[in-house]
Parts: sequence; C-alpha cells; structure tokens
Amino acid sequence: MAIKAPKGTKDTMPKDSYKVQYIEREFYELCRRYGFGEVRTPMFESTELFNRGVGETTDIVQKEMYTFEDLGHRSITLKPEGTSPAVRAFIESHDYAEMQPTKYYYDTPCFRYERPQAGRLREFHQFGVENFGTPDMMADAEVIALASDFIKIVGIKDVELRINSVGCRQCRPVYRTALQDYLRPYYEELSDISKERFDANPMRIIDSKDPRDQEIAADAPVMLDHLCEDCKASFESLKANLDAMDIKYTVDPRIVRGLDYYTKTAFEFVTTKIGAQGTICGGGRYDHLVEEIGGPSVPGVGFGLGKERLLLLMEQNDIVLEDTNVPDISISYIGDNARLYAIDLVHELREKGVAVSIDTLNRNLKGQMKYANKLAARYSVVIGDEEIEKGVVTLKNMVSGEQKEINANDITKEIEK
Repeated sequence: MAIKAPKGTKDTMPKDSYKVQYIEREFYELCRRYGFGEVRTPMFESTELFNRGVGETTDIVQKEMYTFEDLGHRSITLKPEGTSPAVRAFIESHDYAEMQPTKYYYDTPCFRYERPQAGRLREFHQFGVENFGTPDMMADAEVIALASDFIKIVGIKDVELRINSVGCRQCRPVYRTALQDYLRPYYEELSDISKERFDANPMRIIDSKDPRDQEIAADAPVMLDHLCEDCKASFESLKANLDAMDIKYTVDPRIVRGLDYYTKTAFEFVTTKIGAQGTICGGGRYDHLVEEIGGPSVPGVGFGLGKERLLLLMEQNDIVLEDTNVPDISISYIGDNARLYAIDLVHELREKGVAVSIDTLNRNLKGQMKYANKLAARYSVVIGDEEIEKGVVTLKNMVSGEQKEINANDITKEIEK
C-alpha cells in the first residue's frame, strides 16, 4: 500500500507553489519597507518555553501540542506558534541590550494537533512580526498597519479590523473578579473546559467555542468597562494612531485572543465575505512575555497570520495570479547534432538569466512539442541541421502565434522585448 502524507498535512506542488512564493515575496518586501528583519528559529523548542510563553491554561498547551521526549530525556515540542520562539531568540541573542526597538519578521511552519478543515491544518505555515522595546501605542498601530497593507496587497476584500484592550496586571484582577461573580451562578452549566478555566483564566471562557458557554458569556461584563487609567489612555492612543493613518476599525470587547500572554492591545482582521467568515490575522501586545520567558522587562507587540488561510481566502476572492515559474522559452531539436547544439544553447541562455526548458527524454519532435505545450512556455524554438548551418533559429511566440527568424545570439534580446 502506498504511503500517504500524515493526516492534517498537505504537499504544495509546483502547480500551486507559485502562489505561495508570491505571498512570501510580497510579505518579505513589505516587512523590509517597515524596517523588520527576518528571524529564523528552530522547528522544535523546549516544551517549557510554550508552557511559560503560551500559557498552561490554553487549548494549545492543554490539547494541541506535538510533544515528545528526545534521546537525552528532554521534553521537546514542535512549535505551535511563532511568538514564543522569537522572544526566546531575542533573549538568547541579547538583542535587548541593543538600542531599541528591535523588529523581527518570520515565516515558519507550526504544528497543532487539531481537527483538520479548510484553511486549518496540523502542520501550517505562519507569517508573523514582533516589535520589541517600546510601550508606545504607535508601535501597535504600526504592526496593525503592516497587516492591513499586506491584506490589501494580496487583494482580499470584505475585511474588518476589530480591536480591544485586554487590560494589564493592575486592572485585569478587578475584571477577573467581576467576571467570576457573573459566571458563578452558571458554573454547573459551563462546559468542562470552561469549568477548568473558571479559576485559572476566566477570560478564556468569553471566547469559548461551546454554544452554551457562548450564551452564558453574551451578557458578561467586558474588560473595557474595567480598564485602569493607563490602559484607557493607551487604548485611546491606539485609536488615535489608527485614525491618523485612516485605518478603519471596530471596537469588539469580546476579543481576548487564545493566548495568555496578551496585555492591553488585542486585534483581529476578520473576513466578512459570505461563506468565508473567520479570522485572517490576529495579534496584540505582550508587555511581560520577555520577562516570563527569562529575559529582562521588555514590552512587545506583534501578530501571526496563517498562509494556508490566506491562500484559501484569495481563492474565494477569485484572485488569479500569474504563474511566474513557467519557462521563458522551450527549445526542441531534430537529430543528434542539433541535440548537442541545443543543450549548449540552453546552458548559455540559463547563464544569462533566461528560464529555458528542453526535453531530456530524446523524444521525437512531436513529443517534444507536446511537452513544451504542457509547460506553457512563452516562446519556442526548433533547431535542426539547417538552423545550425545558418546560425539562426525560428522563434515562435506561443501566445500570439507570431514567429520570426533571428540570430541565435539574439534570443535573449527578443524575449525581453
């Protein structure tokens, strides 16, 4: 029996890889313009990093991590998200000792054991940015602006930015008490996971996916009504910065995000397109995460964005991309002398930066042309003894059907017109 890819994983084949390469190029270039540098972290980390960073009460840590013991009896986890490894790298590299802010972006595979569905896999790929070293809401607005610009660049429409404040260590305990007081009469009606969270992290009950939990939480008190003066001022500053850039938003007090490390700003970009509802991108501020992972007290803000989800939405938005991996030209040959001449010409053209295809199965001309059509090359050339003797080739435009006889040395010049 043939071996198949594990459940929840997906191969990206050449017929689709150009789409992935397109969004990667656009994201990298946009991050460059915003002054972010790339960080690459290992695929696996110490399990303790995610227990402390993501939070032991989260679904990720409790139910979704791929964790194993290595041969050295160390607990290792395939990374389920990108922020904690970026923070660990920030600390380990001592970048915190440099002039701040420090701005990273990353493009990384992540792993979560959850039910596979459209746009959500067990191995998925995540774009993300992290901005360390500034408590100013201008940094939060800049991160949001980057995400907003990227979503526009790839052409996705019907997207709404939703923002909230999840408070800080000063005001969150006050809200926590108010929330528990509200939920206590409904305790026995809560789902099992929400009962576990009642004492450990009751805010997570607000974003529970359980239908009864959602009914109960509908009239629960909200964090925005319990913010301290500093958090109120920060939230107003965030809105002012977004207003200054003319970035539209909706205040949504139900956004708490699924990770325990957030403080103050929390945001999501949500698609409102019918049949495609869901979060495209989410992030927020984490002023204590660096310290909790073992570094100094350095604030941070960032976001994560799933590539598979993004590509699915682009498809649903009928966004058609040009396949940039098709050859510029296909070269066919007739006879052994022409074959040797052709392979030399192909090599020369490739050295000049031209993408060239040539049949390596030594098929007849009809078979070669069929192969060229399959590759959808923009131009084609057929070489025989007569062409070699004259030093010319017949160049055919495969789109328009136009063909002309040119000097073999002029191929590059002609296809670049």
